Amino acid sequence: MVQCCSIERAVDEVLARLPAHIHMASPLGLGKPNRFINALYQRIRQLPERRLTIYTALSLGRPSLGDGLQRRFLEPFVERVFGDYPELDFLAALHQDNLPPNIRVQQFFMQPGSLLHSVQAQQDYISSNYSHAARDINAAGLNLIAQLVAGDPQHPGHFSLSCNPDITLDLLPMVARRRAAGETILMLAQVHSDLPYMPGDSEIPHDAFDLLIDEAERSTLFSTPNMPVSTQDHFIGLHASTLVRDGGTLQIGIGAMGDALTAALLARQADNEGYRALLADVDLSPWQALIDKEGGGEAFAKGLYGCSEMFVNGLLVLVDAGIVRRKVYADLELQRQANAGTLDASTQAGGIMVHGGFFLGPRSFYQRLHELSRDKLGEFNMTAISYINELFGQEQLKRLQRIDARFINSAFIMTLLGAGVADQLEDGQVLSGVGGQYNFVAQGHALEGARSILILRSWRESGGEVSSNIVWEYGHCTIPRHLRDIVVTEYGIADLRGKTDVQVIEALLNIADSRFQPRLIEEAQKAGKLPGNFRLDPRFADNSPRRLQAIRTRHPHLFPEYPLGSDFSLEERDLLRALNWLKSKFKLTEMLELGKAALDAPEPAAFAAHLERMDLTRPEGLKEELYQRFLLAALQETLSG
Repeated sequence: MVQCCSIERAVDEVLARLPAHIHMASPLGLGKPNRFINALYQRIRQLPERRLTIYTALSLGRPSLGDGLQRRFLEPFVERVFGDYPELDFLAALHQDNLPPNIRVQQFFMQPGSLLHSVQAQQDYISSNYSHAARDINAAGLNLIAQLVAGDPQHPGHFSLSCNPDITLDLLPMVARRRAAGETILMLAQVHSDLPYMPGDSEIPHDAFDLLIDEAERSTLFSTPNMPVSTQDHFIGLHASTLVRDGGTLQIGIGAMGDALTAALLARQADNEGYRALLADVDLSPWQALIDKEGGGEAFAKGLYGCSEMFVNGLLVLVDAGIVRRKVYADLELQRQANAGTLDASTQAGGIMVHGGFFLGPRSFYQRLHELSRDKLGEFNMTAISYINELFGQEQLKRLQRIDARFINSAFIMTLLGAGVADQLEDGQVLSGVGGQYNFVAQGHALEGARSILILRSWRESGGEVSSNIVWEYGHCTIPRHLRDIVVTEYGIADLRGKTDVQVIEALLNIADSRFQPRLIEEAQKAGKLPGNFRLDPRFADNSPRRLQAIRTRHPHLFPEYPLGSDFSLEERDLLRALNWLKSKFKLTEMLELGKAALDAPEPAAFAAHLERMDLTRPEGLKEELYQRFLLAALQETLSG
């Protein structure tokens, strides 16, 4: 029988019923009961005889406000979007490297880039595939699971694990076996009033929990606002969209490149003539044979099935657009009939369009889930991560469901020999984590008709310095080169599967930025991996942002800045563009350009609403006057461009 109690009473129960060392697991991302975790953390930090180890991932915190113009922009926005979201006390301690000596936090995935400078977080990071997390947490001595759940009067006697059935469902049989052997393992739940009630596998009975916090959590749900999609990202999404086969399976990740892919698929469906005109302008002839074999440019007559560890906003948008609509079935015979096209209409109503392990997204995503009817929600099955990320376990069924799968994941570095880097810097500092990337790459090779597609920006700019993301060598890799498959940049597609090293190098050179091709060729030749007389195909000698921008100018309606909507006001979108422009002007040789732009800045009246938003209508002192002039210059530059 579940025991209802306050947060403080729940802490009392946990301390009374568990041994001196509490091993608590809490879901990655959205599903953490932050107030309970904070209460337990604060109590144990005052009890040196007790110990607490927290096993989790993706601990979500508000973005850092910074200072200067960035702070003026972010502070009102963060207050509006994140509201009273309760920050995790342990996360603040990690940022300052002052966790109490009797508390540790072990994560297998971090909010990207947020804990690079935390010694404690870096040392206690666990490099583990998402599909192995439940196994590893259980083996570490798990004795407490704490999770947010959704409740619904229409489903009496049950809760929904909602945003996070991923690892919990995999832990339940392990917990049952240990309990049967006499161990004490507690499960605690707290209902969040705004979490969507997801039916299906994520529904579990009330009595699965030992403790239920009797006050529903009503604080603001953490959200991830859609960020602007750049020209670079749009072209990455465009190229990747040509590799998605109608009637197949789709997995995509979060972020601007995933949003760009979604935008391209939407255009392929709703404006096929314009989409094809854009493809013709880009000139895909070097990869047309691959596109004809693996993807296409036609609208989706059969539709796609979504199978993604993260149920992202883009997948929901694709459902609403009628692109993700192919249904799969839990019964082997029904799935065979569905694949053969012989399933009767009455049975089709019970199918699933999207399998997901967890979700996280913008506020509009949560609102859209709330708006869906119960029948429609039944077509989204939030389930165990083992079901999505692995083939073993119902393998025959999964193979029938996951036909023509395209597993599309991002990387930030590729070596010229085909290794991908997505989680960790060269010196060992962890940006995020492996997550499920390896799982999907492996499935891309194991499933008939499937392909693994790594997408990345071919170059980056930091502090005014531009560098290549395609390099000769790197001190770490997430995906080893023997699992290389397809790589996509804004300049095209590299099919690396089954190719020799020299073929792989040439294919990646063809989609590298031309500013870096000569140096890359020289390094490959020096290593003896490229013939001394190698010459780059002239078709790839103008891989430049300038060429892509010219193409974009000819097809402006196919390059929406916020293809999935935005939490930013119109003025904030202008300001974000301007601030990004200012950020790029750190290079010494560009400071004169910035200074001249400030001298030539328009009068404040030209951007009165923008200045009011930044509290710079009446600047006080020299610093604020400079802020105003720089901001006016940036607004003029970015809006006129």
